[in-house]
Amino acid sequence: TWFEANKNRYRDAKGEFDEFVGRLIAGIASFDAEVAGLDVRDCTYRIYRDTRFSADKSPYKTHMGAYVCRGGKKSGYSGYYFHLEPRGEGYLGGSMIVTGMYMPPSPVLRSIREEIADNGEGFLETLAAAEGFELNRDAVLRRVPAGFPADSPYAEYLKLKNVYLERAADEDFLLRPDMLERTVRAFETTLPFNRLINRAVE
Repeated sequence: TWFEANKNRYRDAKGEFDEFVGRLIAGIASFDAEVAGLDVRDCTYRIYRDTRFSADKSPYKTHMGAYVCRGGKKSGYSGYYFHLEPRGEGYLGGSMIVTGMYMPPSPVLRSIREEIADNGEGFLETLAAAEGFELNRDAVLRRVPAGFPADSPYAEYLKLKNVYLERAADEDFLLRPDMLERTVRAFETTLPFNRLINRAVE
């Protein structure tokens, strides 16, 4: 009932966000040609939540997000995610920018682990190049997965279930006039990481 009464406010906010996403896509395409030609609809999400398999039956999301990657958000490729949310609430607990993959399918995750095992130094170089980002370590296995050497110097990375870099975007970051340009510059430093992950996806 509340949402229906306030739908015009949502439409105004969504229009503003979509306009930003269009410029974000163009900015990312300036250094990663694989996302060139994407439409805003290829990268953004509905506000309506799928509650069928969730204990949380809240009907609407409390955040806005855009996932810019080759082929669009449903393509299965690693990409660049911009997340806008009030601090301390909801899905991620605040706004952030992310590059990589969340919960990749098992065959893809195994391929990523093989890439790390075979090219661990290159993987570490991509982490070092990503300015201001940290590797997410919220979901990890207790042991190195079967088929990989337990004594690998990259064992801690082989245990990852998600493979993405994250950087918080606080109010100081979001409210600056050059926020779009700063976001694009930040994402550009994660290009080597994104390419390495997508090589494994392929």
